[in-house]
Amino acid sequence: MAEDNKIKAEQIKAEANSLFAEKRFSDAIEKYTAAIDLNPVSTYYSNRAFCHLKLENYGYAITDAESALELDPALTKANYRRATANMALGKFKEALKDLRVVSKRAPGDKDAKAKLDECAKIVKRIEFEKAIEADNDIPSVADSLDITTINVEDSYEGPRINEETNEIDADFVNHMVQQFKDQKKLHKKYAFMILLAVRKMMMEAPSLIDIPVPKDGKLTVCGDVHGQFYDFINIFTFNGYPSSNHAYLFNGDFVDRGSFSLEVILTLFAYKCLFPDRLFLARGNHETDNMNKVYGFEGEVKAKYSDMMFKLFSETFNALPLAHVIEHKILVVHGGLFSRDDVTLDDIRKIDRLALRQPPNDGLMCELLWSDPQPELGRGASKRGVGVQFGPDVTKNFLERNNLDMLIRSHEVKEDGYVIEHDGKCVTVFSAPNYW
Repeated sequence: MAEDNKIKAEQIKAEANSLFAEKRFSDAIEKYTAAIDLNPVSTYYSNRAFCHLKLENYGYAITDAESALELDPALTKANYRRATANMALGKFKEALKDLRVVSKRAPGDKDAKAKLDECAKIVKRIEFEKAIEADNDIPSVADSLDITTINVEDSYEGPRINEETNEIDADFVNHMVQQFKDQKKLHKKYAFMILLAVRKMMMEAPSLIDIPVPKDGKLTVCGDVHGQFYDFINIFTFNGYPSSNHAYLFNGDFVDRGSFSLEVILTLFAYKCLFPDRLFLARGNHETDNMNKVYGFEGEVKAKYSDMMFKLFSETFNALPLAHVIEHKILVVHGGLFSRDDVTLDDIRKIDRLALRQPPNDGLMCELLWSDPQPELGRGASKRGVGVQFGPDVTKNFLERNNLDMLIRSHEVKEDGYVIEHDGKCVTVFSAPNYW
């Protein structure tokens, strides 16, 4: 019987591998789980950990990697996958330990060596910044940046902001969008000007913003777009561009993964300048330094512009609001609800996101950005290793306590772009097609 189980498990693993190749990661997880039930070997756990990484289920990925290493301490892939998950969670010292093991065992692996070097630099930088903060606050890029010293070359043929008025008008935004469609860069001076204008607006905004639906108009809520510029622009092409009677709320995760995150976020920020009361932006878990280091936005900004530009993006992301309430009845947040039953909208309003800067590993701000719904009642440990999973009863109680009708959130890939759960009270919206 044991031998039959091994054979059957190998067959199921092969099915799981095929599903993984098709980027059907949730289906692959089910198959790897079935194989583990028949024959719990290290490679099955390691493969399932890889699937969880793809789905950003970092907590589950770490657990599976550790199970694999308990069975086979020499399984280097498991070390690498645990390191990747820890890096995404900002646990760079833990990741560094595993990456050193990987590099020692596979000295010729250039990708592992590059990730080791990157992680080591991040650890050193964090320690340096802590030392600076102990004596004084880290100086703001926004406060030190003098836009007037940046010259725009005569040879530049892209859109220009009128420097007498500093007004970002419709002609500039339309020209900029076309510039991005043609895969051309916006001049750094104008990128800085957009960033500084949006940062100022966000610094003055509360952590929770009440928004109305335009009279005789509509409001569209969009989920993650993750740097997919052309798919993002298609939202406007098919659904209408932001205007005085068509408001948009983009619910976080504008950047990372896709190759055109910079173009997406600059377009959103430019429309925010053009329609400050019709274009709303919420912070997602990817508008954070740790995720930007691991999933590409930091590298993209540095390659296309500069380290200073990325630091200004980081400061601007720190100022993004955390939640919106539509017409006093629908709460919109990136992740989800809380580990406590007594949270009110006023508690969200009181979150001092400007002081916190980067989301902590627990508490209300963390849970707003990281939590996920679950079908079971009550709460469960987060599959991501941070935040919580909350059931339909938690959603119902929160909405009743705060006199709300519905929760809209994003944060998870959905094949049809959305899913309705918790007796119609919790809607997930995801707006990045062809995500994998």
